[in-house]
Amino acid sequence: MEPVTHFLFGAAMGRAGLNRKTALATATLTLAAEAPDLDVFSRFGGSAFALNHHRGFTHSFLGVPLVAAVVVAFLYLLWRLRRPKTGNPNLPPRWRLLFAYACLAGFSHILLDFTTSYGVRPFWPFSERWVSWDIVYIAEPVLLIVLTLGLILPALFSLINEEIGTRNKGPRAKPTGRLAATLALVAVFAYWGLCDYEHRRAVAALQARIYQGADAIRVSAYPYMTNPFRWLGVVETPAFFATMDVDSLNFNSVSPEVDPEAQMQIRYKPEETPITLAAKKTYLGRVYLSWAQYPITETEQLANDPVENTRAAYVVRFRDLRYDYPGRDARAMLGATIFLTRDLQVVEERFGMGSRRQGRNRE
Repeated sequence: MEPVTHFLFGAAMGRAGLNRKTALATATLTLAAEAPDLDVFSRFGGSAFALNHHRGFTHSFLGVPLVAAVVVAFLYLLWRLRRPKTGNPNLPPRWRLLFAYACLAGFSHILLDFTTSYGVRPFWPFSERWVSWDIVYIAEPVLLIVLTLGLILPALFSLINEEIGTRNKGPRAKPTGRLAATLALVAVFAYWGLCDYEHRRAVAALQARIYQGADAIRVSAYPYMTNPFRWLGVVETPAFFATMDVDSLNFNSVSPEVDPEAQMQIRYKPEETPITLAAKKTYLGRVYLSWAQYPITETEQLANDPVENTRAAYVVRFRDLRYDYPGRDARAMLGATIFLTRDLQVVEERFGMGSRRQGRNRE
């Protein structure tokens, strides 16, 4: 899930009533809800290293307490630097409770990331297995709008009341803020419930079909942005992969409609070659294949094969069909590219679908 939703979810938890127990509660929940994404600094180790460590330790059940401790320590330092010289605040910080809040926010981060198709590894380092719910898009405007309204509407209503001359006294605005934040969180869970229901219907419809005379080995449905009734279906058979849309809100039938526009794409599984095997054995190849759900390889040979063995002669691209949305530029997909020499030595590895500016001939 993108960062803004994490921040808003943490702030909503604080405004929903947890901020009544201790000072700095909302600040702690807001920061800790996004803190697991500190693993973004792994990018300095290169794209392959970043892919291997993204949503690793900081997104695991074991890592949550450590990340929470870092957040609380940071806030403690700020509080020590800025607290009043004399006197005690009416609601002093309760550091143990703030640590518990930070852990709660950390678990909320794992939950939100779990709802997307990218997935998480919550049991890392004991298990490298990726798990995902696949019910909402990585950037979901519905959740952004609901959480934003839950946080800003009370302040907006307060300004309106002041403009018309009806001044609320003291604590009356606080219950309004708690109610709005609580309703926003309830709306998030209700939206997840709707998406989960439609997702299960889409998966069941995919499982019930035969694809060019072949039974499906495995099927999945991946969400579109803002539309809980439209899904990208991905099907694996012994010989090929098939991708198609699924309309789970089918007014003409009680069951979802698979491939409503008759635009199913068939991709036959490529044969393994020494080139693809060499690419899969690279560091990036192993990392990418451990993460991808429906990987497929494409091999290209560079034009004008170089004489020197140190120059790239082949390009192998890995693609994950769960991101093969219709109309999306292939270069924008979460793929991997590996350049190999004529004797299958690695020249370059990169996370992405880019290529060198040289002429190429597809094999």
